[in-house]
Amino acid sequence: MTIKDIMSGESKNIEFKVALPEKSIKYMKSVVAFANCSGGKILFGIEDGTCKVVGIDDEDVFKTIDAITNAISDSCEPAIYPDILLQTIEEKTIIVVEISAGKQRPYYIKSMGKENGVFVRVAGTSRPADEYMMKELLFEGSNRSFDQTICLGLDITDDDIAKLCSSMKRTALKNCRNDEERAAVKDVTVNQLISWGIVLERDGKYAPTNAFALLSGNGILPTATQCGMFKGTTKANFIDRREYTGSIQEQVEEALQFVLRNIHMGAEFSGLSRQDIYEIPVESIRELLLNAAIHRSYLDHTNIQVAIYDDRLEVTSPGKLPMGQSIERMKKGYSKIRNEAIAYAFSYMKLMEHWGSGIPRIIDRVVAAGLREPEFIDGDVDLRVNIYRRRNGDNVTKNVTIDTNEAKLIAMITRNPTITQAKLAKELGVTTRTVKRILSKLQEEKIVRREGNNRSGRWIIVGKQEQ
Repeated sequence: MTIKDIMSGESKNIEFKVALPEKSIKYMKSVVAFANCSGGKILFGIEDGTCKVVGIDDEDVFKTIDAITNAISDSCEPAIYPDILLQTIEEKTIIVVEISAGKQRPYYIKSMGKENGVFVRVAGTSRPADEYMMKELLFEGSNRSFDQTICLGLDITDDDIAKLCSSMKRTALKNCRNDEERAAVKDVTVNQLISWGIVLERDGKYAPTNAFALLSGNGILPTATQCGMFKGTTKANFIDRREYTGSIQEQVEEALQFVLRNIHMGAEFSGLSRQDIYEIPVESIRELLLNAAIHRSYLDHTNIQVAIYDDRLEVTSPGKLPMGQSIERMKKGYSKIRNEAIAYAFSYMKLMEHWGSGIPRIIDRVVAAGLREPEFIDGDVDLRVNIYRRRNGDNVTKNVTIDTNEAKLIAMITRNPTITQAKLAKELGVTTRTVKRILSKLQEEKIVRREGNNRSGRWIIVGKQEQ
């Protein structure tokens, strides 16, 4: 820790104590909260309100360390083993107690019992775990996946299984890029569903898991994707809103189409060839929505939210990052799959390619399109990703229609940026007035622009030169 770190104040991973409290419960809540979440540090000898370094008296340092060690050993279940070290800051000694993220969750305070003694970090404070968080911690601690757990209250028939298998194959074929890939798509069998954890076999009967319910969209699990279009940069003014239900793979497609309907589409030219482009790469949008569906917590009954603002596309996925995952590791391609059965199904349906590569691909495509790197925000109960849109005047225009003369004129400008209007008129076989009208329209639609004066300037194809 540096003085700069300390002056930043307390956070979800840092807590200050000016001295060792008489009652250990006052910091033991933070100890178990750090173990239940992403780990953290408690610094003794720092005023929490002012961030002032007061230090621990040298004669009391080792006695204080022993008291902290014993209190954690006596108070926490399962056992928590802290790293404790001394650090000198501004010529004063502080005690740093580092708690690692635990693997035997949930951790709790013995005297309060498991029902009341489980704490988690929320907004930089240690709070009792609610019912949803308790379930999340239990699944993490037992190394189980919610989507591979039997779906209570749902019975299925052989016909239900056949319908899901058929639907998954249709989706896989739809997403193939060529005949060779289509020929390689195999039928989905019940044994395959069992191996993926979508169906369980119990006493000679088939039972559905939560993944079966989510992939078949039967509605027993209340899951939806909420999409909204807003005027400005906040949620104050709605322009359009939609809520999509059904199977989670259908929700991804519906949400994608909602985004594409509400962002700008323009054109890029190469000679006479015109290619439509969106202001945000389509594959990055799709990948972002797929990641939200695969990695969200389905224990949390809130919905994936997709919001389009004037300046950004924002996707919020319920659930904190899984144990052992971080934003830094995500960006490097480290995969921590929360819902393995869904990931297997999405992989078969060719909705995702290689596990763990989605986030790096999103970043690479967005940056290659000339946009700023996406913003990842690790909340206490969700993950939010922002992809920032192009500003006004950038090289994407909305729903532009190009006729034959316009396309020919663009091709001539591309070959000769200094060509005169008279020369353009002669080669097109039209009047100069017609050329001026075409150029005026293309300038208004930000497809071309003029640089310099009429005599010595040149034409620039915006889509080509400023991409």
